[in-house]
Amino acid sequence: MRKILLLSDTHSYLDEKILKYVNQADEVWHAGDIGDSKVTDTIQKYKPLKGVFGNIDNDKIRLEFPENNRFTCENVDVWITHIGGYPNRYDKRIREEIKKNPPKLFISGHSHILKVMWDKKLNLLHMNPGAAGKHGFHKVRTMLRFVIDGEQIKNLEIIELEKRV
Repeated sequence: MRKILLLSDTHSYLDEKILKYVNQADEVWHAGDIGDSKVTDTIQKYKPLKGVFGNIDNDKIRLEFPENNRFTCENVDVWITHIGGYPNRYDKRIREEIKKNPPKLFISGHSHILKVMWDKKLNLLHMNPGAAGKHGFHKVRTMLRFVIDGEQIKNLEIIELEKRV
């Protein structure tokens, strides 16, 4: 059993509210637009981190994190990418691959819109944690946390940090 904290679009912002949830997780996954490597360096001091680079990330972050990160957690096939779209509107960059070889859990960021959807056609769960940072048009900073236990993805929680100012 693994407790996962999922965040995206920090845009160089990390505060004690995020770190409180980092400390409660077994692993942290970041779906891109990290902003500054200080964000990921700090998280990695506390917990293991898996992530991808986003469209605003610099060369240093792009060397540390891939564009696509596909791995197995417990018995769940996971695919994280920053710009991936969502069911029935997958980004053209990944559309053919996701149809040919769908994961059980598909994670993307980029939109700053928290979204969890079941894709009936591909039999996968899509998650976008919204944006944990302060940069962007979103009104509330958000993250997701959940548990992966064997083949099950369960105990999904939406974390609203606060309204963005």
